Amino acid sequence: MSIINSLPDWVFQYTEEHGPCEEGRRFACKDPVRAYRYALLIDKCARDDTRGAACTEPHLAVSYARVVDKCPREDTRAAACRSPEWAYNYAFDVDECAREDTRAAACRSPMGYFYARDVDGCAREDTRQAACEEPKWAYNYARVVDGCAREDTRQAACRNPEWAYQYARLVDKCPRKDTRQAACRNPEWAYQYARVVDKCPREDTRQAACRDPEYAYRYAQYVDEHSREDTRTASYGYPE
Repeated sequence: MSIINSLPDWVFQYTEEHGPCEEGRRFACKDPVRAYRYALLIDKCARDDTRGAACTEPHLAVSYARVVDKCPREDTRAAACRSPEWAYNYAFDVDECAREDTRAAACRSPMGYFYARDVDGCAREDTRQAACEEPKWAYNYARVVDGCAREDTRQAACRNPEWAYQYARLVDKCPRKDTRQAACRNPEWAYQYARVVDKCPREDTRQAACRDPEYAYRYAQYVDEHSREDTRTASYGYPE
């Protein structure tokens, strides 16, 4: 049995100390992390074999391109594009510009928001649609990238009570029936909506807040600013 296969850790440690060798490199290329480390620390230059091994993992393809190659290449980019997160990182850190392939890969997830913000530097239908897959990123896209309210981002944000409230507070900057209804699916955000967005009590926000003793109490104290039978009953036991 080759000593390279029987004592892998020792061999790798040896080659780090004494320089590159073909057998050590062949062993390193069986594992993408070792291949990357070998190229960076031992060869101290790029090679097709270590690059090919590193490219089996998208994050290592980005690291190889950025630190070892120090330039973009089709093979490392294609490897990075297997992951939306690393496609974005490749565009941002290696290409340092937008491309159709990295954008399309990033847009397979809400990473489209980060691509629009950091790489494109502007709004696009494809990145917005990707961001709208999750309420948080739909809200962030509207606030940071679009810089204005839109029906599609609002509708996406309204799938979550917190982000519906944040959309009303920081994007619309006014109350709306749809954001209020979405916020009212959760007692905390119904209370916050009444206090911060509506700035007045309403039956629907009060009723939603009353599903939790803490927020029934807070609603009475900070929104109604007086006692009522419904908030008193709902807040029974809070605070202890």
